[in-house]
Amino acid sequence: MKDLFLVGAEQKSKVMNDWEQFRKAVVLRMDGATKEIKRVIEYISPQEVCPEHEASISFTAGTLRENKLYVGTQTEILIYNVITKTLIDYVSLPLFNDVHHVTSRKNGNLLVANTGLDMVVELDLKGNVINLWNVMGGGPWSRFDPDTDYRKISTTKPHMSHPNFVFELNGEVWVTRCLQKDAICLTDRQKRINIGRQLIHDGVVYNGKIYFTQVDGRIVIVNASTLKVEREVNLVEISRHNEKIGWCRGIKPLSEELILIGFSRIRPSSKKRADGSTYYVGDYGVMPTRLACYNIKSNTLLWEKNLEEQNMNVIYSIH
Repeated sequence: MKDLFLVGAEQKSKVMNDWEQFRKAVVLRMDGATKEIKRVIEYISPQEVCPEHEASISFTAGTLRENKLYVGTQTEILIYNVITKTLIDYVSLPLFNDVHHVTSRKNGNLLVANTGLDMVVELDLKGNVINLWNVMGGGPWSRFDPDTDYRKISTTKPHMSHPNFVFELNGEVWVTRCLQKDAICLTDRQKRINIGRQLIHDGVVYNGKIYFTQVDGRIVIVNASTLKVEREVNLVEISRHNEKIGWCRGIKPLSEELILIGFSRIRPSSKKRADGSTYYVGDYGVMPTRLACYNIKSNTLLWEKNLEEQNMNVIYSIH
């Protein structure tokens, strides 16, 4: 196995609202032979692109191409050289809020899942906006004000769609919509992949298939030609863990048999004392943030690697 880059964040010492949780963006590198893990990139967003109160700072789902890691924070896009671990490009725009994924198109432009505005943005490498898509249809600014700096707003929840992953298929732009439990084509609105059942993430295209995760521990594999679901894999049954296996998000097929999956800790349950103060039950919640490798032909869990040991408390993507 080649070396891996794991993208996520370190959590604050106290449990907070989900838009306030993280203190530092993190990239880990795992040696493919020894599975030794080192922290190779740390990042804290500057105050001018963050909300004033308890900003959450995390790397979200990225893309690795030709030694360039394209990755977002809540309000920024950063491009790193993973060989030198240096930042080589940067974009932050007032319309960015709760960015969940960034990838590069074949034409060289960037696609951004701008989750807080239920929007997908296409940019050129100078940061100029080329396209804006409202993932629910209609105009991109039908619900939001184009003159507002959304980087300074902690949250726009509740979202109508919560788009979280963008991908290209045969030159067309697709987005995964968490709340609709589907993926739609933004350049041809007649095309849609219906997943259903549970909240979804990802949309990784590999060898004629599209791989999605569902938060309760399922993989959904879709035929990229027919756009039909071919298989669902229940990782809860394979793992034989507690039913609450962790927040399943982040997938990397190594082959049609071997699949890497990211699991993020479920936050500890909150309880109220008689005096009205809050306390929390559990440490990791249920299970630690970790990377897991499955053989989905034999339906076996091959290994797991605890990422909490490197103070990675949430994982968004695997490269």
